[in-house]
Amino acid sequence: MKELPEYYQPWMEIANKLPYLIESHQLRACVNKQMPLLSCHLLEGHRQLRLAHLVLSAVTMGYVWQEREKQPAEVLPRSLAIPMVEVSKILGLPPILAHSDLVLTNWTKKDPKGPLEISNLETIVSLPGGESLRGFVLVTVLVEKAAVPGIKALAQAISAILQSNEDTLLKALQRLRLSIQDITRTLGQMHDYVDPDIFYAVIRIFLSGWSDNPAMPKGLMYEGVSTEPLKCSGGSAAQSTVLHAFDEFLGVCHSEESADFLCRMRDYMPPSHKAFIEEIHSAPSLRDHILDRGQACCLEAYNLCLEALVELRSYHIIIVTKYLITAAARARSRGASHLPEPSQALENRGTGGSVVLSFLKSVRDQTQKAILPLRD
Repeated sequence: MKELPEYYQPWMEIANKLPYLIESHQLRACVNKQMPLLSCHLLEGHRQLRLAHLVLSAVTMGYVWQEREKQPAEVLPRSLAIPMVEVSKILGLPPILAHSDLVLTNWTKKDPKGPLEISNLETIVSLPGGESLRGFVLVTVLVEKAAVPGIKALAQAISAILQSNEDTLLKALQRLRLSIQDITRTLGQMHDYVDPDIFYAVIRIFLSGWSDNPAMPKGLMYEGVSTEPLKCSGGSAAQSTVLHAFDEFLGVCHSEESADFLCRMRDYMPPSHKAFIEEIHSAPSLRDHILDRGQACCLEAYNLCLEALVELRSYHIIIVTKYLITAAARARSRGASHLPEPSQALENRGTGGSVVLSFLKSVRDQTQKAILPLRD
């Protein structure tokens, strides 16, 4: 779905011009003067609500960060704040741009009958960053697509454990490993479509939130909604259901600090996604099954899944080093350039607010520790 009902055209008109309005420093004035306070009662069904949340949350990010971290907006005007919070409550999502908005809701096929490939995809709502922003969103869409066989394999494997069917379990673990490896390969397309300097200096700030952010220590006031500022984390890959589900299924236990962050990120997922992870958690333990009575071939397949997950997390560290750490060093040495001055407060943080490299290394190392010794 790319359009909302006619009543919501004022929202769509702003959303369709978002990069221009932000870069020309006109978005705040446009929202303040031209955006009417609209009721959400004409939004029908899940897809219209999800598109409304994408549109409103993208406008929110542009409004807050139009002047970047030097002058973030402290108050979100009621014409934006009230419907943003209303739609969020209906969907069970936070009133900020989350992974489920920027990625899961924000793609459409150019040719409806064509393949789900980057050449046939486009974003619905954009932010500053041009082709790099488009590439960042759509490569992440394809990462989610690569995870689909793995997600299906989880359900098949749990069913196999309940039925004590080792052959079906083995095949499901093999499918899971192949899916994780495909995710890693797909993630590599970031190098082809996303410029690290543009990601660091332009895109990143518009994905940042107002929790654990030194640029907005008090949070954001949602006018007409709350008398106190609200604190929300920015969009993050940790808000994707995929690796949470894989970790729960494979029995990967993270450090207390990392686990606390990951648990908070589950509140930024659609409720059905969060429920899916919790259902995997409450299902019979694969790890216990392998340790107690699993066949040697299933033990080996289990370890190969973990090794593939370690490789994925190691590759994610390489990507983040390129797009955050190395790009930050380049920005410091570059001085004046055509790119905006990047955020200093967020220099070593992910957009979700984590101290990014130490977090990623911790979850990778804990995944490595989950690998079981082979039987004699």
